[in-house]
Amino acid sequence: MKKTNSAVSAALLSMVCVQGGASIAKQLFPAVGAIGTSTLRIGLSAIILTLINRPKFFSFTKKQWLYSAMYGIAIAAMNLIFYMAIQRIPLGLGVTVEFIGPLFLALSLSRRWMDVVWALLAGLGILFIVPWQSNDVDLLGLFLAFLAGAFWAAYIVMGGKVGSVMEGKDAVTTGMLFAALLILPFAIWDGAVFNLTPVLFLKGLGVAVLSSALPFSLDMVALKRLPAKTFSVLTSMQPAFAAFSGLIFLSEQLTLMQWVSIACVISASIGATVFSKQK
Repeated sequence: MKKTNSAVSAALLSMVCVQGGASIAKQLFPAVGAIGTSTLRIGLSAIILTLINRPKFFSFTKKQWLYSAMYGIAIAAMNLIFYMAIQRIPLGLGVTVEFIGPLFLALSLSRRWMDVVWALLAGLGILFIVPWQSNDVDLLGLFLAFLAGAFWAAYIVMGGKVGSVMEGKDAVTTGMLFAALLILPFAIWDGAVFNLTPVLFLKGLGVAVLSSALPFSLDMVALKRLPAKTFSVLTSMQPAFAAFSGLIFLSEQLTLMQWVSIACVISASIGATVFSKQK
C-alpha cells in the first residue's frame, strides 16, 4: 500500500511540474519557437541528469541500450510535437486532446470492465472539451496534439520496459541523451535557438528542470510501481493541471463545457486510482 501511495504521489507531482514548465515554455515561443524551446528543454535536462546521475554507460547491455533509445525517441517526439501543438491551441485543450494516447493505451490493456468505464468517462470529457463547432479551432494544432498523444502512449510503454531492465535514474538519463541527439538536427535546421539571451536561457533552464528532469524521474518511480494501464488513466489529471496553469500563467480561458469535460477526466482518474488499490 505504501509503495502504491508513493507512486501515485510521484505521478501527481510530476503533472504539476510538467504543466508549470509548459506555461513557462509557451512564453519562450515568440523568441525561440516550439523547436528551439523543445531543444532547450530536452538538451539542458540531458546535461543536468548526466551530471547528477553519472550513469555507467560501458556497463549497459545491448537490450538496455535498445530500450533506452526507443524510450528517448518517444520522449523527443512527444515533446517536440506537443510544443508545436500548443503554439497553435490553448494549453488545457492541447493536453486534453493529447491524453487520447494514454486513454487508448488504458483501454487496450484493460482486463476489467470497471477500467473500461473510467477510460470511457475520460473519453467523454475529451469529446466535450474540443470546440468542434467553432470556426476558430486550429485543426493542425488539434492534429499535432493527437499525434503527440500517440507518442505519449509510447513513452508510457517504453518507460515501463526500460525501467524493468535498468535503474530508473540510468534509464531516464540515457533516454534524455538519445532524445537530445534526435532533436538537435531539427534545432540547427530551424535556427531560432540561436536567438537565445541570458534571460531566455534561464527560462529554458527552468523549463528543463520542471518539464523534463524532475517529472521524468518521478514518472520512472511511478511506472516501476504501478501497472501501465493504471498510470495511463491516472494521467487524466493532466488536463486539469494544464487548464489551471494556462489560466493562471497565460490568461487562457476555457468555456463552461470544457471545464465540465475536465471534471469528467478527473473523475475517471480518481476512480481508476481508487479501484486499482483494491486488486
